[in-house]
This record gives sequence, structure tokens and C-alpha cells, in this order.
Amino acid sequence: MTTTPLSWADFEKVELRVGTIVEVQDFPEARKPAWKLRVDFGDEIGIKRSSARITNLYVKEALLGKQVLAVVNFPPKQIGPFISECLVTGVHREDGAVVLVSPESDVPNGARLA
Repeated sequence: MTTTPLSWADFEKVELRVGTIVEVQDFPEARKPAWKLRVDFGDEIGIKRSSARITNLYVKEALLGKQVLAVVNFPPKQIGPFISECLVTGVHREDGAVVLVSPESDVPNGARLA
């Protein structure tokens, strides 16, 4: 796989911020198993919703309070009956499961990727 060069100015437009998952709901209408998340990005950004296909590695209880890295400046996206407002980031394992990207220590909600 080849990568497409990206300018620094383009990268600076992407707002990758840390947020804490404050609510996890079932998403039975999703085509592939997923959770509906509410993620707190602090006072400046607030709480945003996201759909995440991570049910094979994460149970609801383990997600509550977990900090994640997300793109917060994509336009809202309709996913079935749900509107996703941010993209929680993750990395695919060889078996296709998604492992969430999160800081290894607690940081303030809304902190931007440096």
C-alpha cells in the first residue's frame, strides 16, 4: 500500500482531541455490531456522539470512563437512524478487530494531539 503525501497545512486542519466516554448504548439498527458512544471533549467542544464498531473487544462497562482520541471537526454523518458527530480512532488488528487509540495517562478532555 502506498501513502498519499499530506501537507503540514492539511494535517493542521484535522482536530484530533482526547475525550472521555461518558455513555455507551446498544445500536441494534447498525448493519455491523456497534456501540453508540457519547464522548466528553471538555468545555470548549462539549459532548459529541459517535458510532463505533468495537463490540468484539470492548464491553459497555470497560468503555465508560475510557479516554479516546477522536477527530472532532468532521461534519455530522448519518449512520442509519443515528447521527455521528466525531470519529473515534482505532487500529485494526490482523483479525480485523479495532483497538481504540487512547493516551497512556490521563489528560484533560479536549487536549489536542501534539
